[in-house]
Amino acid sequence: MTSHNDFSDGTYDIVGVGFGPSNLGLAIAIEEHNRMCSPAERLTACFVESKDEFAWHPGMLLPGTSMQISFLKDLATQRNASSEYSFLAYLSERGRLNHFINLQTFFPSRLEFHDYLAWAAGKVDATVHYGTRALDVVDTGDGYGVRTEGRRTGTVRGRNIVLAGGLTATLPDGVTASARQFHNHDLLGELDRLPSRTHRTFAVVGAGQSAAEVVDYLHSTYSDASVHAVLRKYGYSPADDSPYANRIFDPTAVDDFYSSSHTLREQLLHYHRGTNYSAVDLPLIEELYAREYSERVSGKRRLFVHGASRLIRATEEPSGVRVSVEHGPTGLTEDILCDAVVYATGFTSLDLPEILGPLFDDVEYDSRGPRVTRDYRLVTREPSAGSIYLQGGTEHTHGLTSSLLSNIAVRSGEIVKSAVGARVRSVV
Repeated sequence: MTSHNDFSDGTYDIVGVGFGPSNLGLAIAIEEHNRMCSPAERLTACFVESKDEFAWHPGMLLPGTSMQISFLKDLATQRNASSEYSFLAYLSERGRLNHFINLQTFFPSRLEFHDYLAWAAGKVDATVHYGTRALDVVDTGDGYGVRTEGRRTGTVRGRNIVLAGGLTATLPDGVTASARQFHNHDLLGELDRLPSRTHRTFAVVGAGQSAAEVVDYLHSTYSDASVHAVLRKYGYSPADDSPYANRIFDPTAVDDFYSSSHTLREQLLHYHRGTNYSAVDLPLIEELYAREYSERVSGKRRLFVHGASRLIRATEEPSGVRVSVEHGPTGLTEDILCDAVVYATGFTSLDLPEILGPLFDDVEYDSRGPRVTRDYRLVTREPSAGSIYLQGGTEHTHGLTSSLLSNIAVRSGEIVKSAVGARVRSVV
């Protein structure tokens, strides 16, 4: 349930910045905590979200794409297996439980999981101000305030702030977003707005799951178009989703990672990058390769994978973009005139200096990032009346689950427990 009332004159226990999956999981954990605890331990919360309604990467809800994690890693199950906010509860309410069982899969479609998240966002008893952008966080003396603009302009006060601003799409250096050059995160919207398709050619830069999905979608959807995939590797590398490797995403692995030395943390991240970064589901790799090979046999080429290559130049022209692709081993270049260039080049986490403003100067920081406690609180040089928690941007301290869905349920419970403990101590 959402509310668009004015900010309360009082102070919330928790103010959440952003209302994507992470803070949605937190809202659920707060509701379930309040239902079971004594009145003295109940938490009040408010969330601000810049989007006009709940949405989770709607521009990448491509037909046929599936989740890469088990449905059991939903918003609640690993914290509370009997939660009414589990994916199984969602299926039951939608009348699809038996049909899903018959699919015999742990991996729902991305479209269905988005519907699950939206269902949970509409169901949870939380105050959410949509269309409201957080400008920065300020010290109020007895806690913090989040200054906002949009539908609700003002300052919402909280003893604790939970920053879950999500990820920001990044483009390669020197690339400026335009109608014909854009990041993949809003692929469907950008394609709808494409000025024209004179050349019937696309280029896709990147080697990860999103890049491969974009190549697959463009090649399948635009049957008259050529698709040029540009990647620095010789080809797409398969994601390591084997059982032992997946232990890196277990909640207990967060404890292990946090207690490790900086050297061991870096080793673990290096060892297991193939579970998440620049890695593609093997069936998709095999499908793209078979498709490209079939075209080689027929002589009717539309799919071109430029391995060990890089895009060295992209020049906008009146009817398209002229790109130059360099083959690394030979140094040979090829010019391709495209209707659009899609950059599947990743994301960066929340910009802490921007959102914290002057408060950032009080955060303890080193070359790896901000210091963060095990319960996800930023460490400050001076004691403060409240705490600022991070949901994301903690890969250097908490491991690979920092920006992923895998640990949302457990992490939300840990933040609730921490906030309750702080409140009880302040009362005593």
